[in-house]
Amino acid sequence: MAATESKPEHPELDSEKTDLAGRGFSLAEKILLIVAAVMTLVAAGAEVVSVYQRGSIDLADILLMFLYTEVIGMIAVFYTGKGSFFIYPIFIAITALARLIVLQGKDMAPENVLYEAGAILLLSFAALVLSRTRSP
Repeated sequence: MAATESKPEHPELDSEKTDLAGRGFSLAEKILLIVAAVMTLVAAGAEVVSVYQRGSIDLADILLMFLYTEVIGMIAVFYTGKGSFFIYPIFIAITALARLIVLQGKDMAPENVLYEAGAILLLSFAALVLSRTRSP
């Protein structure tokens, strides 16, 4: 016996619900991205104030500013549609790993430096492949 498929009584209602849900999720995504952008700008401003009060700039501070810049860039790529959505998170991960290596410095076990450097190499290769295979 073949199973009977139930068809909705009002197919246009299901389409309306789907459209409404899609618009709702899209709006929530945009609001959260705006919140993330504002939070990133506030954090970057706090870092600049911290550097100014300390009176010195460390390499870790510069790498942290690159992280903030890359987050803003990722949000801009989402809104403009120019660029690849997947490459920016890879850049953020690479910068975060580099910052981790810098912050841990000489206290870090040599094999951990090797693992993190390998992770950076792997992420760099992934970014290269994504940028080369991206459809125009």
